[in-house]
Amino acid sequence: MRIGTVQIDSKLALAPMAGVCDLAFRAVCRSFGAGLTYTEMVSAKALVYQDGKTRSLLKLGEDEHPAAAQIFGSDIGCMGEAAALAEEISGADIIDINMGCPVGKVVKGGDGSALMLDPDRAMKIIEAVRRSTSCPVTVKIRKGWDKGKANAVEFARMAEAAGASAVAVHGRTRVQMYAGTADWDIIRDVKENVGIPVLANGDVFTAGDAVRILKYTGADMVMIGRGAFGNPWLFMQARAAINGEPVGSLPPLHVRVDTAVSQFELAEKYKGAKIACLEARKHFAWYLKGIPHAGFFRDKITKIETMDDIYKLSEMIKRELR
Repeated sequence: MRIGTVQIDSKLALAPMAGVCDLAFRAVCRSFGAGLTYTEMVSAKALVYQDGKTRSLLKLGEDEHPAAAQIFGSDIGCMGEAAALAEEISGADIIDINMGCPVGKVVKGGDGSALMLDPDRAMKIIEAVRRSTSCPVTVKIRKGWDKGKANAVEFARMAEAAGASAVAVHGRTRVQMYAGTADWDIIRDVKENVGIPVLANGDVFTAGDAVRILKYTGADMVMIGRGAFGNPWLFMQARAAINGEPVGSLPPLHVRVDTAVSQFELAEKYKGAKIACLEARKHFAWYLKGIPHAGFFRDKITKIETMDDIYKLSEMIKRELR
């Protein structure tokens, strides 16, 4: 598949998720089959105002291509300027505009999924970003604002007309947040009404889900989000299922723990031990999801402060939970 000029030899993308998809987690997911990754969403205003922390979110890993840098905002001029900066700083192959984030503090400023209520402004933003970068521009949207304003089809057609090279559709409304069931029908409707590639997003937690969403919607790629929390092997399993190959089981616990530790070591390299260890708390707990008798260790995970804590705890887990 191609998104604009970018060739993507995979049907699997890792969804951009703030506070989760840092460089380290993306690297692990790519190693197991994620063919397209996105940076965490970056505020256009913070980027233009040269916030150092924001710029660091755009750093890509070694050989992390194809990859997209995702920006958000509702100021037309600022979004154009931010797109150029994001391309320069990250070296990404694609610039993605977030028009689907449902979080309160984002939509309160008119950003994210709030833009689905203002298609005219959204169109001008896409056009401004398209003029400001040499990269293909893509857009991530939702089903709509609420059940009564499920305008994903019309919005996607507008995005295509404005110059977007692809659109990712999460089958929930903003009001739903992450509750309820994702509507795959709306993704299928979008695919049937645009000529650009469509990425299907929502309720993909197993390899079978990945196969079904692609078949049901006709989408070009599947975008995996929460299903990958603590389970980067989902990409390996999904790739096998899509190719009609046997879907292997998860690796033994000690391998999963070692993978988690390698992720935290990479995070330490780029963020420093303090931040890496704080963020390891949620990721490590995800890696133990579904493991019998893991509650005791999840409690200890919440108290991690140093890399030495991580090493000691990982050895204890491998020894006690087999």
